[in-house]
Amino acid sequence: MTYFDTDSHAPNYSAVVRLLNPLRSLYKSLLKTTLLLLAPVTLTFSFATKSEAQFLKVAGTQITDGTNTNFIIRGVGLGGYMLQEGYMFHVGFLGTQTKIREKIQDIVGAANTEKFYKDWHHKFIQKADIDSMAAWGFNAIRLPMHYNLFTLPIQKEPVAGQNTWLPEGFTLVDSLLSWCTQAHIYLILDLHAAPGGQGGDLPISDRDPQLPSLWQSKANQDKTVALWEKLAERYKDAPYIGGYDLLNETNWGFTDSTDTRGTREQKNQPLWDLLKRITLAIRRLDKRHMVILEGNGFANNYHGLDSLWDNNIVLSFHKYGNFNTQKSIQYFLDLREKLHAPIWLGESGENSNNWYTHCIRLMEDNQIGWSWWPWKKMGLNNPLEIKTPKNYQAFIRYSAGKGPKPDSATGKEILSEWLKNIQIGHNIIHRDVIYSMFQSVQHPATAPFAPYALGKRPCYILAADYDLGGNGYGYLDKDTARYQYTPGVHTDGNKGHQYRNDGVDIRIDSTTGKPYVFSIQDGEWLSYSLQIADAGKYRLQLDYAIGQTKENADTTAHIDILQGTTKVGQLDLDLGLGTQQEPGSPQNKHFTISKPINIGLGASSNAGPIRLKFNHSGLLLRGIIIKEMGQ
Repeated sequence: MTYFDTDSHAPNYSAVVRLLNPLRSLYKSLLKTTLLLLAPVTLTFSFATKSEAQFLKVAGTQITDGTNTNFIIRGVGLGGYMLQEGYMFHVGFLGTQTKIREKIQDIVGAANTEKFYKDWHHKFIQKADIDSMAAWGFNAIRLPMHYNLFTLPIQKEPVAGQNTWLPEGFTLVDSLLSWCTQAHIYLILDLHAAPGGQGGDLPISDRDPQLPSLWQSKANQDKTVALWEKLAERYKDAPYIGGYDLLNETNWGFTDSTDTRGTREQKNQPLWDLLKRITLAIRRLDKRHMVILEGNGFANNYHGLDSLWDNNIVLSFHKYGNFNTQKSIQYFLDLREKLHAPIWLGESGENSNNWYTHCIRLMEDNQIGWSWWPWKKMGLNNPLEIKTPKNYQAFIRYSAGKGPKPDSATGKEILSEWLKNIQIGHNIIHRDVIYSMFQSVQHPATAPFAPYALGKRPCYILAADYDLGGNGYGYLDKDTARYQYTPGVHTDGNKGHQYRNDGVDIRIDSTTGKPYVFSIQDGEWLSYSLQIADAGKYRLQLDYAIGQTKENADTTAHIDILQGTTKVGQLDLDLGLGTQQEPGSPQNKHFTISKPINIGLGASSNAGPIRLKFNHSGLLLRGIIIKEMGQ
């Protein structure tokens, strides 16, 4: 039984409940490494077994678990939970949660909107999410908090300068902490949206540019300090609180208003002053929890920080869209030595699986913990994907000013299905993403993406179900990641942005609903692991179409068939056949070609997965059929 049905994409929620307790035992004993919840994925990280948690603390340049044992944080951020960013839900043009909420309220009214957000906070993250994180290898959660769940904006305080405390935010943290304690996962509190907002990037802090920012208002700064005091007072004795991430991604030009990202700032004095003030306020109540600092320029500009004011401080940096080289993190390695404090990759992600594997491996090779972003959203480059509700396009079109306003009944239906889809039992689990973050980092080998068995009956393999594993292991592709913050590099990974998060280009056929591989380039290959009952002579048949090819290009494509490293056959395809349209069009034609091949078992000299190596560009591959000769 699997939690994810590959063929139908239908999640099996009851399976996770039944399997989590056995999985916990499997990880504790280390007797088995096959993760049933993600079959056939194999993960090898141990599950925490301590009966009592140890406070995480700084020891020199490392984080320890309180027993002088180095602790590598392997975390994930709960983006979209307490704070919605527009891009996560295909409304990036709206940007902030406030704008999203306004559009929802415009359709269904204030009361229904208030209920929607209450339900959102209780359904987006549930105990099953936390248990799944623990089972899959995560040992920490970074919780992005919106201040307005804990206290009122300064403009709405009944008495200026005082703080009204709201129960909802604290109750949500209490529930999370309870689940984390049971699952032996650390919970790191991250102030993602501070009073007034901490930068020019409005969505990440839900900032209203018409009101004074955090940096333009002493009242906002006072409220920020008071909120951290309240949190420290409440959680000072909670060992599974991993630390306090004081202020997410400041992006502000303190001395130059044109420096909208805060990357050119040389002193950052207002930032360091506020972070020091917060730290001192926390320490009056809480002497034990780690304090985590983030620099300006989206956590990466630490200019002006020449010394630390506390001996239990971690320095966080964020990393997106650049190369995974030692050079890319050298600034932070030098900072670690200069200030003699641990560094932590507090936020990264939003890329391809191959990028994930190399980034995490780079971190762990340098004794740096990490936290991925986010746990779930609408999109496939995260562990969980939220499915798009029916009629959601009507909400998008209206919000963009390109369509009529949905009526209230339709709006309520959209919100109801949205609330259903955000729950883990209705999420799509991207096993390839999880595999890339754990197994591929430690053991760069392959595993079957889906269970295919070769026996008496013909075996039809979806072309997009190639093996799990990084580039050069489960597949070979010439464009494996996005480097959007690297000048002059314009790659994209999976150009179709569907089904899987590798470099292989995949789209969903609009007529069949099945995935297919397109934009195959000369020299690329795909690997398929099979359960083989009997060695013998089989016939391999391709289900393919003709894609766009260069004018005057060679019209014959050669595909080498290998088992392991041994060539067992070759297919010659005539690309001059039929139309040159992609699947999804009724006029598109299917072509097939077959070849007898000898397939061996594990003990034979040519054992291994079936690999298709392409020496021509322009094919669209739907599937591979393997059957016994004579069938």
